[in-house]
Amino acid sequence: MKSLENHIWRSRLAISTKLKLYNTCILPIFLYCSDCWAISKTDACKINALDQWCLRMLLGIKWYKFVQNDDVRRLMKQPKITAIIQSCRLTLFGHIMRMDDNADAKRILIASPPADWRRQLGCPRITWISTVQQDLQQHHLTLPEAADLAQNRPLWRMMPMYGATQS
Repeated sequence: MKSLENHIWRSRLAISTKLKLYNTCILPIFLYCSDCWAISKTDACKINALDQWCLRMLLGIKWYKFVQNDDVRRLMKQPKITAIIQSCRLTLFGHIMRMDDNADAKRILIASPPADWRRQLGCPRITWISTVQQDLQQHHLTLPEAADLAQNRPLWRMMPMYGATQS
């Protein structure tokens, strides 16, 4: 990261060029398999903080300058990275919901645990499906409503994009 800092972020390249480099070289690496992540609120804050730090590096904004995060995002025209992750997660959910009912991924997603089941010690408290349910609550949808809506592919594709552009 130090070499990037000296050679790219602090260079005389135009900000638009730096932003293109960020969007094509850094974000895809960071967002690899992000559609499968089950993120807690503290994780989301840390992820957004890293993204915000990168955008400030692009602009050359020092930590002691009082520039609000919303102003940086507005200037760079970048959505929050958690909104991008949410969009990817909802896209994967729609893809799984459109699968055949006998597909393993759909059977696992729809299956409910037995009534006496308890999470083992040391296992994460947040599951992927609970994260998807939180994402759907932001769109005022329940899981069964979203499963029905996902069958209409063009309409479902519009919904995650709307969420990523609204943050």
